[in-house]
Amino acid sequence: METLSPLEKKLLLELQKKGGKAEPEEIDMELVKVMNAASWLQSKGLVGIEEKYIKEYELTEEGKKFLEEGLPEKKILKGIEKVKIEKLEKKYGKENVAIAIGWAIRKNWCKIIKENGERYVILTEKGKEEINKKQPEEEALEKVAKGMVIDENIAKVLKRREAIKEKGKAKRKIYLTENGWEVVKQGIKIEEEISQLTPEIIRSGEWKKKKFRKYDVKAFAPSIYPGKLHPLTQLIEKIRRIFSQMGFKEIKGSYVESTFWNMDALFIPQDHPARDMQDTFYCKKPSKIEIDEELIKKIAIVHEKGGETGSKGWRYKFDYEEAKKALLRTHTTVNTIRYIAQHPEPPAKVFSIERVFRRENIDATHLPEFHQIEGIIYEENADFSMLKGILKEFYSRMGFEKIRFRPSYFPYTEPSLEVEVEWNGKWIELGGAGIFRPEVTLPFNAKAPVLAWGLGLERMAMILLNVDDIRMLYFSDIEWLKNLPLL
Repeated sequence: METLSPLEKKLLLELQKKGGKAEPEEIDMELVKVMNAASWLQSKGLVGIEEKYIKEYELTEEGKKFLEEGLPEKKILKGIEKVKIEKLEKKYGKENVAIAIGWAIRKNWCKIIKENGERYVILTEKGKEEINKKQPEEEALEKVAKGMVIDENIAKVLKRREAIKEKGKAKRKIYLTENGWEVVKQGIKIEEEISQLTPEIIRSGEWKKKKFRKYDVKAFAPSIYPGKLHPLTQLIEKIRRIFSQMGFKEIKGSYVESTFWNMDALFIPQDHPARDMQDTFYCKKPSKIEIDEELIKKIAIVHEKGGETGSKGWRYKFDYEEAKKALLRTHTTVNTIRYIAQHPEPPAKVFSIERVFRRENIDATHLPEFHQIEGIIYEENADFSMLKGILKEFYSRMGFEKIRFRPSYFPYTEPSLEVEVEWNGKWIELGGAGIFRPEVTLPFNAKAPVLAWGLGLERMAMILLNVDDIRMLYFSDIEWLKNLPLL
């Protein structure tokens, strides 16, 4: 009783006067205040709310026309027994006559005959009898105009004729529950209470004379959803902070790259399946990007014979035109190899988190556009153990406790590995890493070891957000986004 607000008390008393049950509109209070108090009392188990959907109809412009002029079948066929359809069409219009005769035939009021190549409409005995009577549709239209209820079968016909449209509304009744009756029987007294202290009340000393309203700390309170960043944006910001704290600098690249930087510079052979049209988005405008001739020759020699890298290369004739093709980058490793080319002297620790594009069919685990977390450490004496240590540190800061590495293969790293984390009892692969091969680094005069990794962002997000469909990350599901915790 002590936790009830004055509005809640007043509503309980009003319901008591009405015998314990009433529609909100019947209660002697503002409707907004009634519904507000009712929702709080419902959360406390003192009232219940019955809700029923009631169908109501209103006249359309066509329906109003029917009421004023009569139904088309009555208006057009009234006072005739036999007439040429052509004559009616000249008077009322072809479309109106077709509609009127169609409904008249449905009601068995008329039939159509042919005589000497002319079509005639003839009124039946039923038609002669019914055409002067008020039809059920007309009675129903009059009722709708007055806000009265009509038969559902007639309503279906009128809706089909586009004479009425539905405008249902919810009918509510608020009633006292058993607990509500018990509270009412105890006797409710409405008195002035202080529900919120203000400086004025304190200064005036009024608080000494008045009663303070008690609060129920367990009472229901509506959820408040403040504005927040999209979960993917939150995750990207978190990753940025982690790499920055670990001493890395962020770099960025371009969506459109040449095949040279995206593939050739990384020692990916020109006949590699990843270069096929079904795997890569090639551009029409620009269709090619010019490359420095000296640089492209240097990489061509590495592909053909290995150059001065100690490798035998891929042993094929390098296609210069293939290297100039423009594409949407398929990975962000293109950012790191370009950085090494521009900064061949160690040390360097850089990372990027950017979009990449591949020809993937959209399903629960694949998208044609996604993010990749790329990074390198370029310094003297860097080794495979350091690479594993960096990756383990990164994923542990992201909240993954169990991390393991599996041997793998990539054309541009040796040795190579894949990173897996344990989540809900399963091992899930999240990305690849390795040490850049000499064929990748030496053509750019980078002689120190380069530790490199490319990790998936969306897959990590699926795990952290407990999502089993990658498309959910890009749906604008406001309820889902509102209820997600901050990462």
